[in-house]
Amino acid sequence: MNKTIINFIATIVLAYILSLFLPWWSVMTAALATALFIPLKKSAVFFVPFFAIVLFWAVYSYLMSSGNDFTLAKRIAVLLPLGGNPYVLMLVTGIVGGLAAGIAAIFGKQISLILKSK
Repeated sequence: MNKTIINFIATIVLAYILSLFLPWWSVMTAALATALFIPLKKSAVFFVPFFAIVLFWAVYSYLMSSGNDFTLAKRIAVLLPLGGNPYVLMLVTGIVGGLAAGIAAIFGKQISLILKSK
């Protein structure tokens, strides 16, 4: 299998497992760990974990919100300038998590480069 696909799947699986025990920043830990152990090149270092966590958080927030008919998501979407649309809120949530994961993955790549040079 391609390293990109392996990194994508490993990031989602590790983020899910860590999210059972840790707060929201566990996605950053998952992205950092996968960037350390499954190295990617160039812009894929940022974008693969970014899209993995966008997908994970969007689906996870949809599943959590669908259980209560999107009541809380609708109320938060009214507070933010999202027009009261809970689906846009889920997308924004995924993008914020994806940015955090992508930046953490770049940090993980930099750590792996430092460790290889020594």
